[in-house]
Amino acid sequence: MTTVQQLLAQKGHGIFSAGPDDTVYSAIKKMADEDVGSLVVIEHGKLIGIITERHYSRNVFLKGRSSPQTKVAEIMERDVVCVRPSQSVDVCMALMNAKRVRHLPVIDDGKLIGLVSIGDLVKNIISDREFTIEQLEHYIHGTGR
Repeated sequence: MTTVQQLLAQKGHGIFSAGPDDTVYSAIKKMADEDVGSLVVIEHGKLIGIITERHYSRNVFLKGRSSPQTKVAEIMERDVVCVRPSQSVDVCMALMNAKRVRHLPVIDDGKLIGLVSIGDLVKNIISDREFTIEQLEHYIHGTGR
């Protein structure tokens, strides 16, 4: 069972962020430039929210608002679902499903240390399943001779 800590060791601890007073336009541009689907929102060194492409599409684009004038704080999610490094990938998947989120900031001892996405979790689960299948094939072929 893979933990979030192991997953971060593989993918890295890189975190992309925005400030609450940044424009939505600058946040969306940063997401596009970095090829990510979310930014954590940091104020005075603390996690205060998260902004995703979904927040943009539902709260700016579909409402006819202007992204250069709208501030991140106006559309970000303030009730951020977070995980600890010791939690398993399976627990994260269940949490994402229950809370209907696709990005989970990772908090260790009150400090933001990383971010995992549903894509990270799915890649890990597929990799684990492929490894299990490979091991079973070796076992079957090794004992069938």
